[in-house]
Amino acid sequence: MPTAGPSLGAFNRLRLDIAYDGTDFAGWAVQPGQRTVQGVLQESLAAVLRTPVALTVAGRTDSGVHALGQVAHCDVPAALWEAVASSLLRRLAGVLPADVRVLRVGVVPAEFDARFAALWRRYEYRISDRPAGVDPLRRHIVLDHRRALDVALMAEAAARLVGLHDFVAFCRRREGATTTRCVQSFTVAREGAEIVVRIQADAFCHSMVRSLVGSLIAVGEGLRAPEWPASLLTAAERANTVRVAGPEGLTLVEVGYPPDSELAARSLQTRARR
Repeated sequence: MPTAGPSLGAFNRLRLDIAYDGTDFAGWAVQPGQRTVQGVLQESLAAVLRTPVALTVAGRTDSGVHALGQVAHCDVPAALWEAVASSLLRRLAGVLPADVRVLRVGVVPAEFDARFAALWRRYEYRISDRPAGVDPLRRHIVLDHRRALDVALMAEAAARLVGLHDFVAFCRRREGATTTRCVQSFTVAREGAEIVVRIQADAFCHSMVRSLVGSLIAVGEGLRAPEWPASLLTAAERANTVRVAGPEGLTLVEVGYPPDSELAARSLQTRARR
């Protein structure tokens, strides 16, 4: 449970830890006429709290992408939080659809910002390369590839991408935003019937993880050399030779934050870069 913190005047800042199956969602962010995770959560929170709620999220996942450790924050009247604190999780479970859950909720310092205070995000991408196809009970969270992949070559290619780089070749550029990111770890391993790609970075730009995985798949198939993905880091624009892997294999696993005393400084640092 997040530690208690000071109120924002008459408001408390709440941290929500969230999990969802992204299969039937058009991504995180609210979109007119679309079913989104943010939309469903805000509607459910408003129904329980009887007041509008605006969520700020650690990472805006795309359509079909899942989460086990998504983080969001919102501000609610302090008196209201006091009245619902002991029952909020249970009441939310009663109104939320089965494909999204709030796992934990609690008061955090006013300086906590789910997006800008984050130190890192960790994703997993799961692939099945079995000729028989993916386990039917896991088809919504594992990419069904059905062509043999060389995991050792994929791991070699991933290791070359660790560090601070401009990942514009693997991103959809957003006006005024940087595509420079620091990849802190990037590994590939076979675990039972699945290949698991794990990547952690300070942040990710739009489509970055799925594009990186797509480049690793090309290496694993023998279509590209292990040096190829890293060679694209010198590009000045998105590389049209990179395939974007499907969303079903991707899950946001965890988001890391600094100690409470460092939250404000971290937010200022991140805002300056992004």
